[in-house]
Amino acid sequence: METAAGIHPVQRADLPALFVYLDDHLRDNGRDGTLLFQPMARAESGFPVDKRAGFVTGMTAPVGEPGWRRAWFALDEQGLICGHVDLRARPERAARHRCLLGMGVHRDHRRQGLGGRLLETALAWARTQGGIDWVDLEVIAGNLPARRLYQRSGFVVTGEMPDLFRIDGEQLGYVYMTHKI
Repeated sequence: METAAGIHPVQRADLPALFVYLDDHLRDNGRDGTLLFQPMARAESGFPVDKRAGFVTGMTAPVGEPGWRRAWFALDEQGLICGHVDLRARPERAARHRCLLGMGVHRDHRRQGLGGRLLETALAWARTQGGIDWVDLEVIAGNLPARRLYQRSGFVVTGEMPDLFRIDGEQLGYVYMTHKI
């Protein structure tokens, strides 16, 4: 099933290609003029093997149950993944009415509106789910382009934790944002 703007829900058969894309995407973290967008050292940036299992099991878990996850990806003209967005259960059992958002856009497709379309796809899906009232996210404080994208999509800042991470000699904070569904 395809959604608006060539964005597709991730199926189990798509996961190997998604993992290759995520590994490549995360290798950009803090490199070649790109801001750090994940709290991981530049030399260690890549999609951790242990996170793959969370995707695999989360894709089949019912929404509202611990560990659930849903994801979408966009394909370029060659059929390669050029962006993704995912929603997943919060780890706190009493927060089932909330979920966490993660997303990224391939280096060759940034600043073309794809991020906004991916966000709208995930938010539109969340609106159809009974029991999801809030979509939360965490973003490195210095990642102003991402923060502006989230604000344009209706996310509001709920707090900031300065100096949460010390990565490659830098002190980095986290900004917490949320979107009411």
